[in-house]
Amino acid sequence: MSQATMVCTTDCVEKPIRFCLERVGKFIGLHPWWFIIVPLALAASLGWGFCFLEDRKSNDIVQQFTPIDGRAKTEKHFYKAFFPSNKEEFSSLRLNTDGVYGSLIFTSETDVLSVGALEEILHVDATVKGISIRHGEEEFAYSDVCAKVNQHCHPNSLLEILDYNANNITVVNLTFPVHHHFKMGQVPLEHLLGQVDVDSNTVVQSARAVRLFYYLQEVNDTLEDAWLNEFVHLLTNVTTNVTQVSYFTSLSRQQEFEKSTKSVTHLFAITYFIAILFSVLSCIRLDNVRNKMWVAGLGVISTGLAVLSSFGFLLILNVPFVITVASSPFLILGIGIDDMFIMISCWQQTNVHDSVEDRMAATYREAAISITITTLTDVLAFFLSYSNPFRSVQSFCLYAGTAILFCYLYNITFFGACLALNGKREEGNRHWLTCMKLPEDCPPGASTAYIACCVGGAYNRESGTEEEHLMQKFFRKHYGPLLTTFWAKAMVIILYVVYVSISIYGCTTIKEGIDLKNLAVDQSYIVRYYEDEKEYFGHYGPNVMLAVNGTFPYWENAERKRLEYCIDKFQNLSFVRNQSPSWLHSFEHYAEKMNITISSDVEFKKHLKTFLREHPTLRSDVSITNDNIDASRLFLQTANVPSEKIMLESLRKTADDCQISLVVYHPAFIYYDQYAVIMNNTIQTVCVATMVMLVISLILIPNPVCALWVAFTIALVIVGVAGFMALLGINLDSISMINLIISIGFSVDFSAHISYTFVSSTKPSVNEKVVDALSHLGFPILQGALSTIVGVVVLSASVSYIFRTFFTIMSLVILFGLLHGIAFMPVFLTFSQFCRM
Repeated sequence: MSQATMVCTTDCVEKPIRFCLERVGKFIGLHPWWFIIVPLALAASLGWGFCFLEDRKSNDIVQQFTPIDGRAKTEKHFYKAFFPSNKEEFSSLRLNTDGVYGSLIFTSETDVLSVGALEEILHVDATVKGISIRHGEEEFAYSDVCAKVNQHCHPNSLLEILDYNANNITVVNLTFPVHHHFKMGQVPLEHLLGQVDVDSNTVVQSARAVRLFYYLQEVNDTLEDAWLNEFVHLLTNVTTNVTQVSYFTSLSRQQEFEKSTKSVTHLFAITYFIAILFSVLSCIRLDNVRNKMWVAGLGVISTGLAVLSSFGFLLILNVPFVITVASSPFLILGIGIDDMFIMISCWQQTNVHDSVEDRMAATYREAAISITITTLTDVLAFFLSYSNPFRSVQSFCLYAGTAILFCYLYNITFFGACLALNGKREEGNRHWLTCMKLPEDCPPGASTAYIACCVGGAYNRESGTEEEHLMQKFFRKHYGPLLTTFWAKAMVIILYVVYVSISIYGCTTIKEGIDLKNLAVDQSYIVRYYEDEKEYFGHYGPNVMLAVNGTFPYWENAERKRLEYCIDKFQNLSFVRNQSPSWLHSFEHYAEKMNITISSDVEFKKHLKTFLREHPTLRSDVSITNDNIDASRLFLQTANVPSEKIMLESLRKTADDCQISLVVYHPAFIYYDQYAVIMNNTIQTVCVATMVMLVISLILIPNPVCALWVAFTIALVIVGVAGFMALLGINLDSISMINLIISIGFSVDFSAHISYTFVSSTKPSVNEKVVDALSHLGFPILQGALSTIVGVVVLSASVSYIFRTFFTIMSLVILFGLLHGIAFMPVFLTFSQFCRM
């Protein structure tokens, strides 16, 4: 006896939605012009929000690309409160921020400390110090704006040692990493000399790089910015013969980052032209009536209206516009065109003899649920990710999610109305270009040219639908049947195992953190500076500040030993080279030398005041209020840092483990804080979004088994994107995190289309259901994938790492999503076990 199968369905939500959208489609078919005029008016009214674009731009790197509640930001406030900068006795070591400065790195293939190289360095140094700027009616020299030490400009220690005479290098026994100078005392050179060769007595024999700093007072931003801009202008035109010079200012990172947005602006027009061209070519039919060229072009315009409306709407609401948002229109274009292809495909499956409103109802009944699923999943993936700790990710998610909502709205209304008007033209059997009425059949004796230009309206006489597209026929007659054979399934499974294995391996190699040079365009002068800094000065890490937070009985010997025990814990870390001379040790030596007692509260504070008056630089390391020491700090020099993440976590753990309240900080920690949250937050976002996608799939795909396959697909696409991203050398940072969030939505799209059509198929066997699903949606899915690639392909030519990364990861997302949609998922669906009757 034959056994019938019954599919377990869960269509209590899907069925009423289909019914409602069917009614919407019919209503639009009856009144198309209203759904042309209203969306255009809405887009025009919201589009004026672009007037606020310049005011809404928010590209501050620290604000947008570091964690909102990063621990280092709290630590920074602590240091600024207790250790404010001493403008009279400037010390770069004690800066709580990056400072305001210009910097030069001179490099040489042989020895940068040769007399010839040093003469060139001294010449450039003199030229820089000769920079003067006009502000209002006054002219300011370097000496007017420089940071002061003892009423003189903060010196470049190496040039001071040489007394600004290149020939002195032959008589000065320069030692490294610390040089003992008769006037300046101990001078650390680890951040001023790079790739140094020393003899057994640590005397420098040669070096490959010299770095100079020109620090400015932080008093008048306009004046300082003008000097730094002139510094860059000067160095752009400087030519050197013996050395190569790279340069950087405290403004450079931000200024060069903002150029990234401008570098991609001209690509928008190219992208939309390519998208329209691709859509039109994809929808060309040789039939003069069934041709969908105009519809395809209007579909791209519909997506453009969505971007205009959504961006304008958010700009009106004062939502910040970050550079990462600039890549979202390329993404929205791909999504909109994908939905357009699905709707056109469903229209072509309707009966040409039905009225336009009935054909629209049938189109919406079949297509609208499919694009509703993908819209919901994409939008929720973005909106759920708004809880991310990076403002750049938040801004992107808000703009992209809102744009996808508008894209869905305009596809249902504006594009649907265009489809209905095109249907009325087809109903009257009118030419796609001239709208003249054409005969369906070829008149006797008609020429070939007449047939090509003046005959149209062909359709399938058996089904009453439009003639099947060549690619749809390929999926129905060749690809689908081949994919459902035993050997094809076996090959697909083997390929899937290989894909998953490589992806998992790639995930184990993921590196975290954003390389700051990648925020600039490729040709930026700061790229070379960062490369020189990493190559020649990468051995030594930052001088980390270590502060005692709160009152502490420094005068008690036992308590000092307890503090020394904690400091020793830091010095035992593999990457801490030594402790720089601290105020406390210096004070102890001072007391011993002066033969004074500091073992009581009163004596300690009394003699400390005298000591700090004699050592004004160290005065900045002790915070005193009403004779109470509120906080104090010392410094740790790091070297051979295994990674910024390990350094940050180790220092903070050591501080937290100490019984004394300690705070470690360096201005770079604000950027390093991303390591503390990026991985955990990405995993959390992906897991939560995947669960939500599963719930949506269970609700809207009327079969729980197929919904579970969709959720499985989401997970494996994300794993694949993350793994191959790592293998391609792309770090996990706030930029790549955006793309992983995108992959959550996109991983649903193609698989959801196939799964929904598979479940809706009336064919008796699973293999036939797969072939039926592929014949209906295989080509639209392929078109959608190609349209998304077309939407972002121009970004591959971008001179910005941000946008090239977006293209690379989006290509991975689309490739893996497409493979799952037309290969992996169809095979998995044939293994599904349905409820038996």
